[in-house]
Amino acid sequence: MNSLTPAPFDPDQQPAGPMDDFAPPPSKFHLGKFLAFLRELWWVPVATLTLSLAAAVTWIFFAPPTFVSTARMWETEKLRLPEGAVFTEDQQTYLGTQTELLRSARLRQLALARLQATATNAVPLDKKGDPLEVKLKVLQAPKSTVFVVEASGANPGFTPAYLDALMNEYLEYKKNVRKVVSGDTLASISEQVLRLERDLKADQDALTTFERTNNLAILQEEGTIAGGYLAKLKTQLSDYKLDSQLLEATALEQASIGAAKTNSIGSLLDSLRGTESAASSPAAVERASAFKDLELLRIQREKLSKYLRPKHPKIVKLDEEIERGQKLLDLYRNQSQEQLGTSRQAMKMRMSSVQESIQEWESKVVESNARIAEAEHLKLNVNRTQSLYDRLVALLQNVDISRNIDQETLSILEPASPAKRSYSSDISLLIMAAVGGLGVGLGFIALVVIRDDRFTSVLEVSEALGDEVVGQVPELDGSTPLLLEEGDDRHMYAESFRNLRSALLFLAIEGERPKVLLITSAIPNEGKSTVAANLARTLAQGGARVLLVDGDLRRGVLHELIGVPREPGLSQLLQKPEVMDQVVHSNSLANFRFIPSGTRVRNAGDLFLGAALDQLLARWRAEYDYVLIDSTPVLAADDATTLAPKTDGTLFVVRSQFSGARQIRQALDLLHQRQAKVLGVVFNRADSSARSYHYYKYAEYYKTGETA
Repeated sequence: MNSLTPAPFDPDQQPAGPMDDFAPPPSKFHLGKFLAFLRELWWVPVATLTLSLAAAVTWIFFAPPTFVSTARMWETEKLRLPEGAVFTEDQQTYLGTQTELLRSARLRQLALARLQATATNAVPLDKKGDPLEVKLKVLQAPKSTVFVVEASGANPGFTPAYLDALMNEYLEYKKNVRKVVSGDTLASISEQVLRLERDLKADQDALTTFERTNNLAILQEEGTIAGGYLAKLKTQLSDYKLDSQLLEATALEQASIGAAKTNSIGSLLDSLRGTESAASSPAAVERASAFKDLELLRIQREKLSKYLRPKHPKIVKLDEEIERGQKLLDLYRNQSQEQLGTSRQAMKMRMSSVQESIQEWESKVVESNARIAEAEHLKLNVNRTQSLYDRLVALLQNVDISRNIDQETLSILEPASPAKRSYSSDISLLIMAAVGGLGVGLGFIALVVIRDDRFTSVLEVSEALGDEVVGQVPELDGSTPLLLEEGDDRHMYAESFRNLRSALLFLAIEGERPKVLLITSAIPNEGKSTVAANLARTLAQGGARVLLVDGDLRRGVLHELIGVPREPGLSQLLQKPEVMDQVVHSNSLANFRFIPSGTRVRNAGDLFLGAALDQLLARWRAEYDYVLIDSTPVLAADDATTLAPKTDGTLFVVRSQFSGARQIRQALDLLHQRQAKVLGVVFNRADSSARSYHYYKYAEYYKTGETA
């Protein structure tokens, strides 16, 4: 194998296959492309600039001159009245409001009427018969309350007179508006004062009528007394309820306990009942004495029973006495139950009487409180109405005083100055015309750039096609030959094809290296034949056996570049394979062979579908290291898409500022549909002076016989 044997495949590299992920044309704006179109279409912005300036000069020449007069107004000092009403305005929109007032049609009419009334200045008319227009501009001096009013018009005498009349009418108009506003406010407040005066009189009459029929002092005293007595009755009722609960508890206990606790409970009840216990105290003493005697007899019997028999006369006597004492206690107990029932009945009667008294006195307290509350409500109405009435009367007086005092603070500081000729509008018109004309021209070029989808730099090709650009060939001077020779001194041109050769040698592809390559493009005149011839010669100069075949059987031109006859060629070889030795040409370049296209045929696609082509390709693969076939453009004929699947790979040539992105996409889609393997794109005729072209610009490295 020769020195140009491809390097072995590196498994860590990503193999390059068909460009299935073809991106749409770039849509963003490229400055480099814009500058390229600007160099080509420089006359467009020049023409639009010239036309716009000419139109502006013509307008200035025929338009009437502009005269400017200025005046000054300022916010004067004003007297602040502490108790007076003051007119207020929104300070944030103050300047804009005054400007619109000065420009309003009403004030303009008033100013014109003032000028006509004085008869000192005639009101000039325009071509339509209307009063001559005067433009106004209001500015505020920095960090001050001074306003500069500027009037511009075509008449030098009318402009300052109109400005003075307008400012005077403006001040008079504001004064009249304030009078109207203050008058309306005064009338509204007066109406409210009269209404409140009527309401106050009605409230006072209602209070007087109530006081005539009710003595507030007596009502308050009665309420105090009734409240105290009612509290006492409620306390007494509470005590009665407690006694009643104790009586109920005593009755229950007497029903459940024996005679032993009867006397103690009765004594407790007597102590709680107060006066009733004092009346029945002798009975209580007798009951206690009987109980005590009975207990003593029981104790004595218990002692004697220890050593005497039950039939002993002393024991028998004690039993009789104990029986008589028990009967006496039973009698006392029956009497206590009757007294307890009588006490409970009396307690209920007392409670009922107290409750009736409470209801009676509660009604008296409620009635007294209601009358007192009614009196307080009437007094509150009178005080509230009186307060509102006093405030409105004070406000009415303030508005009346402010209405009669002139509070206008804006006055004329300097009257209108004599009108002077102004060129500012003319200069502004020229600047606007220049900017507008230049902007229209540049905008037209920008629109062309946006709508033009042709590639102007390798950067655009990379953005549209990804990383599939395998090489780029710079633009040549039209006077230099297209074909490379041995020892060619065109540094960038020769190195670009060496770079393309290296890209093919070290292309990351799995399997066998591509030997049969098809060179094609989207449309004619993109330089594919030149690229094919120079790439073949560069491969041959590196020591590879190369066969260049002109596969464009319709309009092949490679024989003109190589300098050999067109016939016999490939078209005859496909029909008669035995003429191989007659169609293969060689020249002074070693390892380089060439087959021209031969006789032009219209059915080239039919010839490529035959078995003869497959046999030729198999023979060429065995005899040569590389076979480069120059084919017709993809969109010009179906020859390239028929021939591409039979080759090992396809190089697609794109010409700078010539090939359209849509055409390239259509051509690549056709190749992909035919299962063609597109190895990459060659960007032809690139602008070597552009900033995006950084390759092989250092010619000193190409010279020989010199040391660095």
